[in-house]
Amino acid sequence: MSLNVMIFKLASGMLVSIQIFLMTLIFSLPLGLVVAFGRMSKNKLVQGIVKVYISIMRGTPLMLQLMVVYFGPYFLFDIKVGNSYRILAAFIGFVINYAAYFAEIYRSGIQSMPAGQYEAAQLLGYSKGQTFFKIILPQVIKRILPSVTNEVITLVKDTSLAFTIGVLEMFTVAKALASSQTSMIPFVAAGLFYYVFNLVVAVAMEKIEKKLSYYQ
Repeated sequence: MSLNVMIFKLASGMLVSIQIFLMTLIFSLPLGLVVAFGRMSKNKLVQGIVKVYISIMRGTPLMLQLMVVYFGPYFLFDIKVGNSYRILAAFIGFVINYAAYFAEIYRSGIQSMPAGQYEAAQLLGYSKGQTFFKIILPQVIKRILPSVTNEVITLVKDTSLAFTIGVLEMFTVAKALASSQTSMIPFVAAGLFYYVFNLVVAVAMEKIEKKLSYYQ
């Protein structure tokens, strides 16, 4: 197999990895905020359910969660799923896992805000919603950005776990190529792909952090 063909196959796998990465961020970041609200809820039942959810998501391997999401419908409800469900299962598994981590990051940021800011906003006539979204949340985002960046970089590498349920992302493609060619070159090329991907993400997050530096 020529080098160009190998790179093309790895690139096609990389597109799937990027798709998982983007879908996870798009849905897990807002879901994480909702989960954080549930975690901080004064309703003990809601708070308890959310705490259990976060504990399970953080306490069990993502690989196992992906397998449960993919095989669960068949073993639990006898629902047969096709190959097209693999990528959807990957999306669901990654989103619910990362939402739990982002929820705890959001919660730590929100609870670190001084109570005086809420009181000052109330005196100025802001509603609770306006106070949170216009005053508190922008500052929270600035505070939690380094932690979010770490999770985002981890997500880039975690996309390789989609191989567990047979999704043809880059690591799966690299493993198949290495096996067929009995060569380490596909793994080295995959490593370079992941490194460049992470580098782009890190630079982008650093730029975002600099833009938000006016909150310091």
